[in-house]
Amino acid sequence: MNFFCCPFEYLAGKVSLRVQALDVRCETKTEDNVFVEVNVSVQYQVQRDKIYDAFYRLSNPTQQIRAYVFDIVRSVLPAMPLDEAFEAKEHVALEVKKALSAVMDEYGFVIVQALVTDIAPDTKVKNAMNEINASKRMKEAASEKAEADKVLLVKAAEADAESKYLSGVGVARQRKAIVDGLRDSIKQFSGNVHGTTPKDVIDLLLLTQYFDMLKEVGNHEYTATVFLPTEGSSGTNVRDSLLQAQAGQAMMR
Repeated sequence: MNFFCCPFEYLAGKVSLRVQALDVRCETKTEDNVFVEVNVSVQYQVQRDKIYDAFYRLSNPTQQIRAYVFDIVRSVLPAMPLDEAFEAKEHVALEVKKALSAVMDEYGFVIVQALVTDIAPDTKVKNAMNEINASKRMKEAASEKAEADKVLLVKAAEADAESKYLSGVGVARQRKAIVDGLRDSIKQFSGNVHGTTPKDVIDLLLLTQYFDMLKEVGNHEYTATVFLPTEGSSGTNVRDSLLQAQAGQAMMR
């Protein structure tokens, strides 16, 4: 009996040459003993010239990548405080990519990119950080408000000082004008009326101003001013003067 054996083959598996993504979630703690969860996204691809190595030398590439990510993250972040860890996401990603590239190239894989997508501390830690930031902002706002109030007070004081200065200048000019007017009046009066002295003119002007003042005071309905003689007088004279003033006020009404 003769036998004829045909050569045959079978499909052992398939290898994708597309870029694949693996998300790794790793828990670790920072230098200040704050536990955080780190999300790392690794993009890798099988090298076309190393397909045999990628298929036969490594049975579970995703598990291998995950293990290395855990190892790198847990060796880098514990050396940093929490605030620095948030700022060092790019540094951690570069460390992951560098370490994985050196290891996975031997098995026919190339690491296209490694990204740290999130660093999430515990909820209580988040709330505490928010409260710290809120307190800091409130402190800065209070400081700015106090500085603004200080500026307003300084400007108000400067404005008040300038106002008083200008008021003083106005009063000084007013008094100078009055003196100049009196001087001119005295010269004119002395020239027109012979035999008068400057003292007579001044007395006349003062008396005129005195009567003008009495007129202004008397014109007000609720005037409560009492004029007393300058020379020494008895209580009876004061009483009579008050009665006369009341009578005069009644007659004006």
